Amino acid sequence: MDFFRSSNPALTDKAFSGYGSFAGSETMTYKGTMNKTLLMLALVVLGAAFTWRMFFESLNPSSVYVWMLVGGIGGFITSLVVIFAPKTSPYSAPIYAVLEGLFLGGISAYFAATYSAGIVIQAVGLTFATFFLMLLAFRTGTIKATARFKTGVLAATGAIALMYFVSFILGFFGINIGFIHSSGTFGIIFSLIVVAVAALNLILDFDFIEKASAARAPKYMEWYGAFGLMVTLIWLYIEFLKLLSKISRR
Repeated sequence: MDFFRSSNPALTDKAFSGYGSFAGSETMTYKGTMNKTLLMLALVVLGAAFTWRMFFESLNPSSVYVWMLVGGIGGFITSLVVIFAPKTSPYSAPIYAVLEGLFLGGISAYFAATYSAGIVIQAVGLTFATFFLMLLAFRTGTIKATARFKTGVLAATGAIALMYFVSFILGFFGINIGFIHSSGTFGIIFSLIVVAVAALNLILDFDFIEKASAARAPKYMEWYGAFGLMVTLIWLYIEFLKLLSKISRR
């Protein structure tokens, strides 16, 4: 089922296959998935507000480390539950959103304290602007998720993931891939490329959800589709934070 191909690990063809036919209100819809995405965004903000406030009340990063660990590790574990047990998504996907919010709130507070609160506002604004621009481009057919497009985005996403993984492993040995984290020209270009690839992943996500809705997936899969979109949006937001921090250091 090529039209279900996505570089997002949450949105694979297996997730939507084998459910048979559902009718009426029992089926997944594009609008329903977007509504649940907005609800999950609200839960992310709720979790983020908690660690953000805690950070600035104490002005001590260590005050939120535990909550960030709970959010980061808990969010990862919960994401695996959602991916491997989609029927739990009406419950596990909202939990994932809150946990990721705890992590993002701490990260955002650190960037705000290191640079300025403006960097977080800009990253949020750019993330939402990118989301709506990509949605508009997809709905108007300006960008079409052709087989070649999907393959290219999948390959680019895999290459970025591999580069980050290698950088992470080499870091244990004191070896840094300089241009990934540097504020120099190559570092900024790298971040721009990653942001572009993350944005293009939204097109794949929109296409996947639209095709799954047309295939009459069960209603609870709206939460699963919303979860997949959240994975991409969180990645995009973090990459915008990195890009803006590099620009600020120049």
